[in-house]
Amino acid sequence: MNDKAHSKPADAIELAIFASRITAVCEEMGASLAQAAFSPNIRDRLDYSCAVFDAQGRLCAQAAHIPVHLGSMAYAMADIVAARDWAPGQMIALNDPYLGGTHLPDVTLIAPLFVGEQLVAFVANRAHHADIGADSPGSMPLSSSLDEEGLVIAPVALVDNDRIDESVLGGWLEHLRNPPIARGDFSAQIAANRVGLKRLSALIGEGEAADVHAFRERLREYNDYARELAASALRELPNGRYTFTDVLDDDGQGNRDLAIACRIDIDDGRIAVDFDGSAQQTAGNVNCPLSVTAAGALYVFRCLMPEQVPACAGAFEDIQISAPEGSLLNARHPRAVAAGNVETSQRVVDAVLGALAHAIDDRIPAASHGSMNNVALGSHGADTAWDYYETMGGGLGAGPNRAGASGVQAHMTNTLNTPVEVLERHFPLRMRRYALRRDSGGTGAHRGGDGLIREIEFLAEASYTVLAERRRHAPWGRAGGGDGAPGENRLDSDTLAPKCTGVANAGQRLMIISAGGGGYGVSS
Repeated sequence: MNDKAHSKPADAIELAIFASRITAVCEEMGASLAQAAFSPNIRDRLDYSCAVFDAQGRLCAQAAHIPVHLGSMAYAMADIVAARDWAPGQMIALNDPYLGGTHLPDVTLIAPLFVGEQLVAFVANRAHHADIGADSPGSMPLSSSLDEEGLVIAPVALVDNDRIDESVLGGWLEHLRNPPIARGDFSAQIAANRVGLKRLSALIGEGEAADVHAFRERLREYNDYARELAASALRELPNGRYTFTDVLDDDGQGNRDLAIACRIDIDDGRIAVDFDGSAQQTAGNVNCPLSVTAAGALYVFRCLMPEQVPACAGAFEDIQISAPEGSLLNARHPRAVAAGNVETSQRVVDAVLGALAHAIDDRIPAASHGSMNNVALGSHGADTAWDYYETMGGGLGAGPNRAGASGVQAHMTNTLNTPVEVLERHFPLRMRRYALRRDSGGTGAHRGGDGLIREIEFLAEASYTVLAERRRHAPWGRAGGGDGAPGENRLDSDTLAPKCTGVANAGQRLMIISAGGGGYGVSS
């Protein structure tokens, strides 16, 4: 980048090229992370996200990875950046949900980019570790406090002066069931950030060719451009106040029908989303920090914007998110949050969509399957420790002009399934059935998508935990369309609770049956 190239304001084509180049940094980071990771959860399921931020922690770019990772990281990053002094050659790690994380398995690594003595930007990646030290395998327990969910990492320098601090990493590995796998995954995250720093440096210019001023000006123009495009889309939303309330099935600790209440105020493209009226923080682990709540709400509004709107801070400047402190959606330390990130975030999306349906009826689909259908399995009393974590798709809600897709991830997650061959090679498990759940989508002029059935046989005694939703409350249809079929969890012929844990014997089978999507419109 040079001064001549910035002697006049950038036009839309130049900014689109810049957006592609900075987004490519994130995409290459992700490819590097997947290729270097040891665990199937990161390597095969692609349970990670990568992003670039400016020197103040404002989002510059992100790859099309996992919305709940990216939205929460973008919401919390400015506070993380402001809380410490940064130095070249550092990488800060964290997973504390109350200090910028989401839930404990998601470990974030942040690396500053310096040009000379100037702090210019940050690269960051967040990856889900199937083992983060909880007593139950998979580190997604039926917990009632944060400490039960595993190792809590407040922001700490994992890398200093470009060298891994073995006292830090070694201290973590002592708490984990399979240290070599964990070390490999942390090393992959470090390598991904190094790739990001190298590519971002090339974008800015290196040595005497570096032009920090030009890069900062381009970022300013880029954010202004994103805000203009986003504002144009948001101004199409009719002014008014719109409300909707949905519920979670339960919290795994006996509390049912937990309300997620959403109120949206729209005023000439300025949006205020308030979750006052939602349930209070609860004993189970469906609580979430405000950053996760914000991620769900911002995701919905991003979906209403044109595809060419850059996914940067400028696009979201006119959207404000709030939730009462001490509520389910803005919990206080040390409330448990393992399922808040994966399940409550999905219901936040449903509540925001439900409210917006009163404003833009012809653009909002029926509810999708509404759960990440989390399954955590692992050794029980065996000499060889293993952990397996999986999320599973279901049916998408139908829309005004289309049927819902079947057997896919929805909304706040964007991972793959673990290939059957990988699962059976690495773990004492056998996949007995993996199929679409026919006719589980809601009826209507456009049918909802069908859910999935995944039946796993245990080849050795093992622990299991399931954290799922839409087992008691079906995904709702719209405009006269039928509800999708609720999901089910079974161990052999026994029906399990939406959130459950236990020990299975060799030969037993765990079946996860995900919900279908809601239908749209009245059948002719």
